[in-house]
Amino acid sequence: MKLSVFTVVTPDLSPEELAAAAKEAGIDGIEWRFKEVPEEFKNEKPSFWRNNLCSIDPSATDEEIERFARVAREHGLQTISVTPYLKAGDIEATERVLQVAQKLGAKVIRVGVPNYDRSTHYNELFDLEVRYLEAVEPLAKKYGVKCLVETHHNTIIASASAALRLVSRFDPNHIGVLFDPGNMIHEGYENFRMGMELLGPYLAHVHIKNTGWKKADVREDGSQAWTSYWEPNLEGIVNWKQVLADLKAVGYDGYLGVEDFSGKYGSKELLKQYGEEVRSILASI
Repeated sequence: MKLSVFTVVTPDLSPEELAAAAKEAGIDGIEWRFKEVPEEFKNEKPSFWRNNLCSIDPSATDEEIERFARVAREHGLQTISVTPYLKAGDIEATERVLQVAQKLGAKVIRVGVPNYDRSTHYNELFDLEVRYLEAVEPLAKKYGVKCLVETHHNTIIASASAALRLVSRFDPNHIGVLFDPGNMIHEGYENFRMGMELLGPYLAHVHIKNTGWKKADVREDGSQAWTSYWEPNLEGIVNWKQVLADLKAVGYDGYLGVEDFSGKYGSKELLKQYGEEVRSILASI
């Protein structure tokens, strides 16, 4: 298994600074955040989802896109993913991401999945996503870039089994699953090894982050409420040594992408810490 970084977690680094820090940390690949930074955010302090300096603007020219290819190439890093925030059903935006991914030599992108908030029936959302992926699959084949749905809380695929129900009708050469145990602690937890076994050939990429739970305010009926929050990779509920051992056991040999939102470390320290921690675990298993 190899290490990568999703640049959402290095918002204060330029692409050049990120590539240099990743190389120094022993990281092998980059997942470029693909999202515009609105003008009203650009004077803010850098942050994960607003003024993120390590992002590709969807309207970037070929010359601007080449900057990202060049910095990865100059540091001996592989661009493994272009990772956007797509809306399920937006084929035009999806094809744009595929075009950029192809130019950068990326092997995968993340595609949209409907949120679930009780306002729309699950079956309606599921049918919408199936129609979307039916249109996405031939585009994935055309551009030679696999399209991944992510196990994510507050969506229709919070768990591995829900993700499998969605993707099982598609070719795993073109449609796959981004397996994210940290998200599944928020919602969607299943035995992680079982989820890997269920996904089989659809298991295409893994994100590493972690989550905790703590007591919140008491509800109106007097019962105890709980809330989830981000933890550093080795301090939350996910037992990453066990998960990595399980990934090895099922034959996974892809990338492990850091996505630590805990805020405990600065960007460069986070990459260094991640590289040391995960390489140590991989050596021990």
